[in-house]
Amino acid sequence: MRSAFFGNMEQGQQLPGHFALQNSKMLRVHLNGDVLARQGSMVAFQGQMDFDYEGSGGIGKFMKKALTGEGVPTMRVKGQGLLFLAHDADDIHLFYLENEGITVNGSNILAYDAHLQSDIQRVQGAGIAAGGLFNTTLTGTGWVALTTHGTPVMLDCGRAPTFVDGQSAVAWSSHLQVGVNRTFKVGALIGRGSGEAMQLAFQGQGFVLVQASEGPTVAPHTH
Repeated sequence: MRSAFFGNMEQGQQLPGHFALQNSKMLRVHLNGDVLARQGSMVAFQGQMDFDYEGSGGIGKFMKKALTGEGVPTMRVKGQGLLFLAHDADDIHLFYLENEGITVNGSNILAYDAHLQSDIQRVQGAGIAAGGLFNTTLTGTGWVALTTHGTPVMLDCGRAPTFVDGQSAVAWSSHLQVGVNRTFKVGALIGRGSGEAMQLAFQGQGFVLVQASEGPTVAPHTH
């Protein structure tokens, strides 16, 4: 699995393949065929393209989405030209999968190659203790573009056991061993602001992508 931070690249530099970072907040897709993208993420395009709602992929996947709340509405973009995608000016991180898999928080998916296989699966080891956590798994060979709230960090879990706040863990190598780590000090303020006493624990050879917060703050409703 290869990944790239915008900070290590010149603006507009193209990566191998047809996904590239126009800048840290915008993805540029050199389209010659089709790609799956988050609904409403198109900000501009040049060329000839068609945009269609992407169905659930069968009754099984539809039921998984309905029961778990996991996943994000997607659209299939077909055609030729340059496609520009973004979401709420979030930072964008790119992965290139080489016959492998990645587990992703569905709400962080911006776009991925249409030939990648996707499924909704329970996070192994988390179980009921983590609230029945479900994520989206993408497998195969191709590009994946994810959004993060703030500039993320990539942690190599092969260096040492790794523990991450569940709301800050955006994606990780699908073959990592995942469990739950409990804090023995009741009420210890170990998370970012919510005082969790539990984190996801990762072991094995692989990486976990961690965003700089637990996600954007939702403004209170005014009446």
